[in-house]
Amino acid sequence: MKTRKLSSDAGQTVWAVVFGAGEDPLAGLAAFAREQKLSAAQFSAIGAFERAVLGFFDVERRDYHRIPVEEQTEVVSLTGNVTLAPDGDKRKLHIHAVLGRRSGEAVVGHLLEARVRPTLEVILSETPAHLRRRHDPETGLSLLPADGSG
Repeated sequence: MKTRKLSSDAGQTVWAVVFGAGEDPLAGLAAFAREQKLSAAQFSAIGAFERAVLGFFDVERRDYHRIPVEEQTEVVSLTGNVTLAPDGDKRKLHIHAVLGRRSGEAVVGHLLEARVRPTLEVILSETPAHLRRRHDPETGLSLLPADGSG
């Protein structure tokens, strides 16, 4: 993973975070968020994966239905955010992906696992506000509060 600060003004910092072949972007983004002490950020990315696991959240089961993608795919769209976990100490990543298959079909969902090949180019913008997720007892998920108090 290589990083470069692109700009920093008015409380907002923008980075380019670029992953190479074989790297795990979830672990890399989590480490970057920890090192930079990010409490709120959003990002988007394009590139490609050699394999991935996406997830569709099943509300009744309160768990993700896993969707393995065991082939080279284009990362057509990857968007997400970084927030503080409910305990306020760890950073939480929430990432959605649209992956394009060779056939032109797409597979979509929460990004649960991935391995980059050949690259993943992430543009990450830190926001000045702090966002903290809270445990939602109905779903079992850590969610941003709807009242904006996160």
